Amino acid sequence: MGQATILALRVVIALALVGSLVVQVFIVPAIWLDLEGELLWARIVFVTLIVLGVVTMQIFAVCVWQLLTKVRKGSVFSESSFRYVDVIVWTIAAAAALALLMAVLLASGTTAPGIVGLVCGASLVLGGMALLVVVMKTLLKQAIEREAEARALRAELNEMV
Repeated sequence: MGQATILALRVVIALALVGSLVVQVFIVPAIWLDLEGELLWARIVFVTLIVLGVVTMQIFAVCVWQLLTKVRKGSVFSESSFRYVDVIVWTIAAAAALALLMAVLLASGTTAPGIVGLVCGASLVLGGMALLVVVMKTLLKQAIEREAEARALRAELNEMV
């Protein structure tokens, strides 16, 4: 991966993190005020789901940033990368579950069925993304194993020469 790609991804991640802070500081309180006429429990659950959803994105972003650092240093093909990949899988899965809970909450009110369907679809897509990252984790594991095999073969070859 080139330095320009890493830089571009870091810019996107930084903008997403700044945007998530704007959501947490300005948008979430505005949503809380907009829901003033709703039942308190529904208001609390709805806002909590939004905050937790934003937190999952922030955790995801930090883990991707860490993996980009490992790519830049040339150390991404190591066992320590699995920690970040595992956290990414679980945060995406958590975001999928939160989206599904949001759909259930929206379905219990007067929200249009199309909106509920869209949120359910988003939950499904997030679940699929988590599975995709699991597949990519398997590919990372295979790449690490191949690199270890190549090192061992090079060492044997060097001994013979």
